[in-house]
Parts: sequence; C-alpha cells; structure tokens
Amino acid sequence: MSSHPIEILRFNTCGSVDDGKSTLIGRLLFDSKNLMEDQIEALERSADITGGGQINLANLTDGLRAEREQGITIDVAYRYFATPRRKFIVADTPGHVQYTRNMFTGASMANLSVVLVDARQGVIEQTRRHSYIAALLRIPHVVFAVNKMDLVDWKEERFLEIRDDIEAFLPKLGVLKDVKFVPISALNGDNVVDESPQTPWYEGPTLLGHLEHVHIASDWDLTSFRMPVQWVNRPNNPKDYALHDFRGLSGQIARGIVKTGQQVMILPAGIKTTVKQIWTYDGPVGEAFAPQSVTLCLQHDIDVSRGDMIVGLETLPGMNTELHAHVCWMNQRPLQRGKKYFLKHTTQTVQAVVTSIENRINFQTFEPESEPSELHMNGIGEIRLRTSKPLIYDGYATNRFTGSFILIEQGSNQTVGAGMLFPPTEPVKPEYQDFAI
Repeated sequence: MSSHPIEILRFNTCGSVDDGKSTLIGRLLFDSKNLMEDQIEALERSADITGGGQINLANLTDGLRAEREQGITIDVAYRYFATPRRKFIVADTPGHVQYTRNMFTGASMANLSVVLVDARQGVIEQTRRHSYIAALLRIPHVVFAVNKMDLVDWKEERFLEIRDDIEAFLPKLGVLKDVKFVPISALNGDNVVDESPQTPWYEGPTLLGHLEHVHIASDWDLTSFRMPVQWVNRPNNPKDYALHDFRGLSGQIARGIVKTGQQVMILPAGIKTTVKQIWTYDGPVGEAFAPQSVTLCLQHDIDVSRGDMIVGLETLPGMNTELHAHVCWMNQRPLQRGKKYFLKHTTQTVQAVVTSIENRINFQTFEPESEPSELHMNGIGEIRLRTSKPLIYDGYATNRFTGSFILIEQGSNQTVGAGMLFPPTEPVKPEYQDFAI
C-alpha cells in the first residue's frame, strides 16, 4: 500500500431534465461496488413496487418523494464513493431551469463537472446554460457525457455531430481548457465503469477511468498566501503554562503556502509581522498550504479579529468598497437597483447596496443584454455593489475562495444571490484607509 494519501475529487453532474444524471451516479455506485447490501435490497424492493421489476438506479440519489413521483431531481444530493485510485464526492444537481440555483450551489466547489447530453435531443438551452455556469465557476475540468447512445443505435456520426455543436460554442465561454467527450449509456452501464463493445470507434477512457486519472493536484493555487481569520484562539488555561498566554489566529488557508519565519501582512490594518508558529490538529508544523485549516501564532501582539485577512507580501489583494461582480440570482423576487443586502465574503458579513445592473446573459447567444431593469430568478449577469466597509479580495478567476460572496436578504436571512468578483483594479495600499461609504 502506498503511504501517500489518496486524492479526493469533487465533481457534479448537470444537464437538462431526463438526461440521466441520477441514473449515471447510481450506475457509478452500483458498478464500482460501492453499495451496501441494504441499499441494494431497498432498490430491489422499490423495483418490485414501482419499477416493474427493473431496478431504478436514480433512486439512490433522488430521495425526496416529489423527486421519485415526478422522475426529476429537485435538490442537490451528495454521495461518496471510492476506488483504489481515488476518493470521490459527487453532487447530483437538478437539470430543470427552475432549479438552476441548486445546480449553481452544487457545482461551486467542484474540481470537475460532468455535463450530460441526451443523444436524441442534442445541444439544448440547458446544455448551454450549464456549460456557461461551469465556465463562470472556473471549474478546471469538464466532461460532456453523451448519454442514451443506445437509443440512437450507437451511431458514431451522431456522437461527432453533438461534439461539433458543443465545440462551436466553447470558444465563447473562454476558460474551458480541459474538455473531454465520452459516449455512454447510463442505464445499461456502457462506458461508465466498464468499456462497451458497442463503441469500437471510441478510443478514449470510460467515464470512471477519466475520473480516476484526471490531474487535479495543480488545481490549488499555491502562490500568494491568503488566510481569512475565522477565530482568535485564546484558551486561557491557568493550569497549563503553554496555553495560559497562547494567542493564535485560526482559519482555512484560501491560497498559497505559509512557513514559520515568513513575513506576512495583516489587512486591513496593513501591519507587517512574522509567523512564529503554525499549529494543526496533529500539532506544530513547519509549513502549511491551501486548503488546510491551521492556527497561526505571530511574532507580535497585533489587534486581529474575525474578518481580517493574513496575506503574503509577494502579491497583495485588492481592498475596496466599490465592487464589480457576476451574480447568479436565486430568489423569486428579482434583483433591483438600490436594494440593500447583507454580503458575506470569506469570514465577514457587511451591508451592501446594488448600485447598478450592468447586463444579463442571453443563454442562446451567450451575449450580454445591457442595462436590464432587473435580474430574475436563475438569471446571471454583471452588477456593481457598494459595501459598508472595504472587502479584501482577489478576482474569482484568480482564487475561488477570496473572490466569491453570497447576498443575504435582510429580514428573512435567505441567501438570494451568489457572486464572483472581478479582479481589483489595483492592489491594496495600506497607507490609505479613508474609504467613502
């Protein structure tokens, strides 16, 4: 057995209604022998009652009664499985346009996105919408799984036609670089876990084979250290001398590497200091990297609290109250100019007001429609915001942690929008602290 830890791949499935997302995940779990006996027995009982004797693999993820009645996915379902090569966390996300917000949520932390396409229907609006969202979320790897190939007699011409249609709009998305196409039948298991004799013309890997071997080690940005402070750790234990005066700053590293003896800056104060100790759950270490959760002890006693950020000196983030961002709107009440919300960014929450709606995206053409009056539920567009205190941030394209935020409706405390920040126009200047609100 190797002493190296097994990598964890997070991926989501998306696509239109009835493209076979839930069935695909069920097939992955079933054929990779990741189901318990009681789960298999439950599937068999369900088949006897509702499936005419045939196991419905979609029931492994579609657990809500409404999902099984309608045969659609409504909520995001997470499943965990493993092979000898890798561990997986998979999010089964809805395909219906009404639940685009759920798909957005499930895909937000993915290393890879599997976009299913019905071989009979080909490329439709939801295919374009979910491909755009995958690009917008900067998901590094995308697989277009052309499903239900058995219903088009495994014709290579149909597979190539769909691939050409997708490749025609990929340049408009701009950022999808690692893209693969796999012909499959999720219902029968062809090219999902095992190679299919039905596709002698396909020379690529099976879907699981690709998931096991896709390179994700370089997906994490290990330059320009960032750590939002989540908690000031003061045990104040009078019985333990080492803990009596202990003062550490706890949080998850959002970017880069930190080492003992490294010089860092505390923002927004702009004070420089040195990292004296790095503590993890297993004890002190000499260095740590994203996405580890650590506690840092600094050389000097500095006023630091939750919401501040500890950063490396090689490249500084931006800091401003005027923000420009993409947003996916998730509320039935449309987004309008002048509306105030709470904005949660990393470990702090501030008040924010929407100063303008720059555009919204037309998913047929991927072209922006300028200056709409409002942004409706499941719409995506560009907005400008003003916050009550400056945010310390990077562009979302640079870092998904420090470049993202959510909008929360005041009063109801419902999450109504998810945003991705454009890069700052200039790095932070700690000597200038006078921000106009």
